[in-house]
Amino acid sequence: MDIKFIQFQSHGDERGSLVSLEGHKNMPFTIKRVYYIFDTKEKVRRGFHAHKQLKQLAIVLKGSCRFLLDDGKEKIELLLDNPSQGLFIESFVWREMYDFSEDCVLLVLADSFYDESDYIRDYQEFIEMATHDS
Repeated sequence: MDIKFIQFQSHGDERGSLVSLEGHKNMPFTIKRVYYIFDTKEKVRRGFHAHKQLKQLAIVLKGSCRFLLDDGKEKIELLLDNPSQGLFIESFVWREMYDFSEDCVLLVLADSFYDESDYIRDYQEFIEMATHDS
């Protein structure tokens, strides 16, 4: 599985730092949906799904969390803890987020609007689809 991180240019001085996100400039797609996850309780895991078409970019704005990414052939676990870096998640990748720091704010940018029919929420179904497409 090819994991893609996008490094954003951070501008800052003694007042603090700023990162600007612009569709098709430093983003791999036009942003159609934005959501963020925060106040996640200890030992809670989130995600547990894949998307048929949707592509996303995950950025931890504060704190840290871990991701498990699974394309049906390979599983990769990684830590997000840099607000100047985004994790690009292609379509048809199972994702789980866990080990959220108490102060974690996870921002997710998506290339499409919410569409429940795009979700694969059953892991066995996901694996069967991934195996069939091989």
